[in-house]
Amino acid sequence: LAESARVAAEYDAEENRVEDGESNQADLQDRQALRRVSGLSTELEDVSDAEYRQLRLEKVVLVGVWTEGTSQDAENSLKELAALAETAGSEVMAGLIQRRDKADPATFIGSGKVLELREAVVNTGADTVVCDGELSPAQLRNLEGKAKVKVIDRTALILDIFAQHAKSREGKAQVELAQMTYLLPRLRGWGDSLSRQAGGIGGRGPGETKIETDRRRINDKMAKLRREIKEMKTSRDTKRQERRRNNIPSVAIAGYTNAGKSSLMNRLTDAGVLVENALFATLDPTVRKTTSADGRIYTLSDTVGFVRHLPHQLIEAFKSTLEEVSGSDLIVHVVDGSHPDPQEQIRAVRGVINEIGGGEIAEIIAINKADIAPPEKIMQLLREEPNSFAFSARTGFGIETLVAAIESSLPRPRVEIKTIIPFSRGDLVSAIHERGEIFSEDYLPEGTSIHALVDGSLAKIIENLK
Repeated sequence: LAESARVAAEYDAEENRVEDGESNQADLQDRQALRRVSGLSTELEDVSDAEYRQLRLEKVVLVGVWTEGTSQDAENSLKELAALAETAGSEVMAGLIQRRDKADPATFIGSGKVLELREAVVNTGADTVVCDGELSPAQLRNLEGKAKVKVIDRTALILDIFAQHAKSREGKAQVELAQMTYLLPRLRGWGDSLSRQAGGIGGRGPGETKIETDRRRINDKMAKLRREIKEMKTSRDTKRQERRRNNIPSVAIAGYTNAGKSSLMNRLTDAGVLVENALFATLDPTVRKTTSADGRIYTLSDTVGFVRHLPHQLIEAFKSTLEEVSGSDLIVHVVDGSHPDPQEQIRAVRGVINEIGGGEIAEIIAINKADIAPPEKIMQLLREEPNSFAFSARTGFGIETLVAAIESSLPRPRVEIKTIIPFSRGDLVSAIHERGEIFSEDYLPEGTSIHALVDGSLAKIIENLK
């Protein structure tokens, strides 16, 4: 309350100092470009005062700069930012879009707009401003000084969500490294607001207590985290190499966050992966073995969701995790068919996949939520995207067709064998079933007669039996 009173008093004082003639024609045109985006308020309704105080969320005002594309593109981007803010545990009070050729280098939205932003902050009682872009240290410092409330950018918001959702030791270390990488050049920019130990979005995660005063300690901690992640990467690499050594094909389920990757994983394997209508609900990759209709074993991995402008710090920190995608034989790219602009999401995901070295891997486009998406949108995606299939993870529609497409896209063993395996080597018969493609199998007095396709390493072992 004291802070709100201080902000209100400063606002009144500033307002009194502004002369009536200050709003010239150029400024008026500029002001008209800053417009409110409807439908973004998520204020709590139908609760008592006591319940509201107990459930009170951090109140935020969203600000976007529209530099290219259509107005609908700009609004979609701000609505995605609203979903991110809600996932982080905040209450969106308003969303504002500023039309500019490029973001203002000093204040992101331009000095003439800062007072209007501050007016929106005071009128809504917001605690925080969230900018739809990555702010430079100077922009952060200037905007926070003029808005008189905490200011964070899209990158800090995504990092905060990752900090909340990381569960494994590796995931927590990766998020902490990404946070420190982001924060290090911004120590001066954060100013007084670094004393945010009370929490709130942009302030969660380990390592904040003395981070603003000790660069050396941050760098030491980052070096330690890199060593820990490298050690954990070794363990992950060992498991991946073991699967490759056994020629077990790997399928990575990738896609935009909240597209339904974990739901598909659960449908295909009963893996019990957390399914939540929230962004970045899954951070730690889940790898499960499954068997094709013809008896071949392959692995399915559910990976972290992607998003437009995924912070580079996260891509670097999560590189070992993302290798489940770049090291796979097939990528099942899950798309939310009900999203207003699924093609933009497809482009964003492919951009990250290319960045991590997976651009040449075979891809299946799996269009989810066919039960609620407009049929014409589904048909358009099926026409535009080769090797695409519509399904619903919720109802099970299209799952069988999708599974058949996945299995037919798996790499095939290349060496044809016609041999008799002694009964004493039942382990080899099992390996052929798991890793090969059997045409015929018969039991003879001297052993098991098999005609099959197998990989080269297994064919060599069988050849040495003779």
